Amino acid sequence: MQWFKHTLLAGLLLSLVPLSDAMAAAAVVTHISGTLSVEKAGGGITLLSQNSEVEQGDTLTTEKGAYARLKFTDGGEVTLRPGTRLKIDSYAYDETAPAGDSFVFSLLKGGLRTVTGLVGKRGNQNASRLTTAHATIGIRGTRYGALSCNGDCAGLANGLYLDVVEGISNASNSAVSLDVSASQCGYVESFNKVPILLPGDPGNLGFETETPQFEAGSDTPPPPAAGCAPGGS
Repeated sequence: MQWFKHTLLAGLLLSLVPLSDAMAAAAVVTHISGTLSVEKAGGGITLLSQNSEVEQGDTLTTEKGAYARLKFTDGGEVTLRPGTRLKIDSYAYDETAPAGDSFVFSLLKGGLRTVTGLVGKRGNQNASRLTTAHATIGIRGTRYGALSCNGDCAGLANGLYLDVVEGISNASNSAVSLDVSASQCGYVESFNKVPILLPGDPGNLGFETETPQFEAGSDTPPPPAAGCAPGGS
């Protein structure tokens, strides 16, 4: 009986401490226009609103015509295009423990723009990366955009498009690794094809994440603003 009491007490203590850590929010929805939903790691889909919290393991989806901006605890921001699916595979940020930083997220569909926070700028410089079907994107102090096309990007060939405003993004796949620097655009046709630099923005790769028109509940999407200058593919 005494053993049972000790075991029960230990189990209760162990369940309480990790619970606060596991439920800690990775980010909060600061702006939203249209419908944004989340699929939790354990199943179940819920609609999100402004100030909703997002956790590690969540998969976010914006519907047609919807934009959403997330603010992460490390200060980084991610803005989702309409028709986007993004999974937060791994997120860890402790102000006092830079060595444990991690931000790994997967672009399953659609596109985004991001301004990186402290993860990847301190401690492990490779702690932040974006995975896609075409390449893994290494992020180094970057403000950039990514767009994955699969028959759903008007006027653009299928593949992954990158545009960098600040810093460097590295596109790496089974073929080769390519650095895309500020004011440059990159393109990856598939995971087995060599990433290349484009002469310019082939068409609406970017959208501004800091425009005052993009407010909570607004129906006005942000205007185009890619890191590379307009040009042809």
